[in-house]
Amino acid sequence: MGNRLFVGNLPFDVTEAQVRDLIAGGGRTVHSVKIVTDKETGRSRGFAFVDVEDDAQAQSAISELNGKDLGGRALVINEAQERGQSGGSKFGSGGGFRGTPHGKEERKGGGGGFGMRGQETKRGSQRGGGRGGSRGN
Repeated sequence: MGNRLFVGNLPFDVTEAQVRDLIAGGGRTVHSVKIVTDKETGRSRGFAFVDVEDDAQAQSAISELNGKDLGGRALVINEAQERGQSGGSKFGSGGGFRGTPHGKEERKGGGGGFGMRGQETKRGSQRGGGRGGSRGN
């Protein structure tokens, strides 16, 4: 177990000082508190990461405070997971509009792009229209 805690389901108006006092209440030593905020609005996202002295203090905080009410919300407190260790996306990290999922081999039937799931595409439409095509063939 690590000494970093995930503290979730926080009220959106909670301060770092309030989280520090909550965790330190059982005689625990809190090294840092980081409330995660939305990049665009600056508003709290409702969770924080707290570093305590050691594993024993982290375990006591989890057993004592998980489910405790703060501002009408039941707190969720557990060991923080390192990034990338959760289930994650089945296509790896990143996003965007690509023909192939990140880190995977190209699927059979063409790579295609936006909206081309499993559909095979051929050059030159069978429907006609467009430039230089003949209609009705």
